[in-house]
Amino acid sequence: MSVLLSAVELVAQPDVLGTIVVASLLGIVLGAIPGLTAVMGVALLIPITYFMDPVPAISAIAALAAMAIFAGDIPGTLLRIPGTPASAAYVEDGYAMSKAGRPERALGLSMVSACFGGVVGVILLMTVAPMLARFATNFSSVEYFWLALLGLTCAAIISAGSALKGILSLMFGLWVATIGIDAVAGQPRFTFGSIELMGGVSFIPAMIGMFALPEVLKNITARSTRQEPPAMGPIFPGLGGVMRRRWRNLVRGSVTGSVIGALPGAGADIAAWVAYAMAKRQSKTPEAFGKGHDEGLIEAGAANNGGLSGAWVPTLVFGIPGDSITAIVIGVLYLKGLEPGPIIFVKTPELVYAIFIAFLLANLLLIPFGWAIIKLSRNLLRLQPCYFAPVVLACCIVGSFAINNSAFGVLTMLAFGVIGWLFEENGIPLAPAILGIVLGGMLEFNFVTSMLKSEGDLSIFFSRPVAAVLGLIVLAIWVVPLLRHLRKPTETRA
Repeated sequence: MSVLLSAVELVAQPDVLGTIVVASLLGIVLGAIPGLTAVMGVALLIPITYFMDPVPAISAIAALAAMAIFAGDIPGTLLRIPGTPASAAYVEDGYAMSKAGRPERALGLSMVSACFGGVVGVILLMTVAPMLARFATNFSSVEYFWLALLGLTCAAIISAGSALKGILSLMFGLWVATIGIDAVAGQPRFTFGSIELMGGVSFIPAMIGMFALPEVLKNITARSTRQEPPAMGPIFPGLGGVMRRRWRNLVRGSVTGSVIGALPGAGADIAAWVAYAMAKRQSKTPEAFGKGHDEGLIEAGAANNGGLSGAWVPTLVFGIPGDSITAIVIGVLYLKGLEPGPIIFVKTPELVYAIFIAFLLANLLLIPFGWAIIKLSRNLLRLQPCYFAPVVLACCIVGSFAINNSAFGVLTMLAFGVIGWLFEENGIPLAPAILGIVLGGMLEFNFVTSMLKSEGDLSIFFSRPVAAVLGLIVLAIWVVPLLRHLRKPTETRA
């Protein structure tokens, strides 16, 4: 209880509350503009958080992400342009409602569902994360090796698109993680004679480049014409009755999103698609999905923000990113001198609970701020990319320079921005590459440490019960799809 009170005192400071409000407003505006995603907004926020204390810095990221994820539903509903990848799961239903003259009903359902899913996700985060942290304090380098490998495996296998492209993205991220001086042998690797690369690739400029710059390039090269958004009526009348009828979808979507979001590399995108599929499977009228039905919209909308909260579980407990946003959070925590993992619950538990409370506040602010942005959406959606693309590019350059006060950071950002753009143009997901960069060092360090302990004996990786279970899970994830693939030609010949 004393820890919780200390956390409340940390969040109740005027600067922290002000930061949450400003970040929430920024997130909801960014998310409502087509082409400006939640991940890009968080990436652009990093240079600002560099000058903040840990609590307002992490609170700003949580608030911006929670708002931007919901606001991505606005262009999807009104213009059929999903603002975030997760919004694509139910964009057809929202747009069909809008064409039928009920855009306010679709956005009202999305807003309430997102708020409820986010709150449920935070409550589960507050209860599950500390218990897992207590369990994880007994982990050795062997368990952390398997956890890192599990996170990388999930990121590659369950990412959007083909598994082969996910693995290709992951391998690129792992290669980037090896650049620099080897911590064990002290030998430079892949530095190509560059002194700047001796310390490795700077994570923050690479992150800003891969997530923000491709959006700028896409908006500049796009030739789509803007259509006029429909008029908006009152939002709240009749909303309570629909939510009471669809409470099962609301609860199921929130729990599904939170659980799937806790899988490393899954995040809100996959949570929304899975929840939408579950809603369609359980519905008595599956033929109505995609034509303006509210069941899938409510369930996937709740899973959207629930997945966002759930992604913080592996991030804070094990130091393994749950999604692209929490990968950025890990970078910010390291910048603040904090190491994510079970030890953070022991050293600074009040900081962790302060993050939980800030996340909860951000989700509760979603109702008033969401109502305001829905009313203002017609004006925001009229903005042309030529107005905000130069501003985003300038923020990328300034932010990349400010991290190390070096022009090499800007070059890193530009190089990874082009790579990210090429990845997206060819359907290669970015999340596995980012997780490879973040977890590559952790994977190598724990592997080498374990091998030094056992003097080269590989059986150490299965010598402890938890390690053996994690190892079998990872091997099963890799082997089962391979066996299915090998069995297909035999079945075809038969």
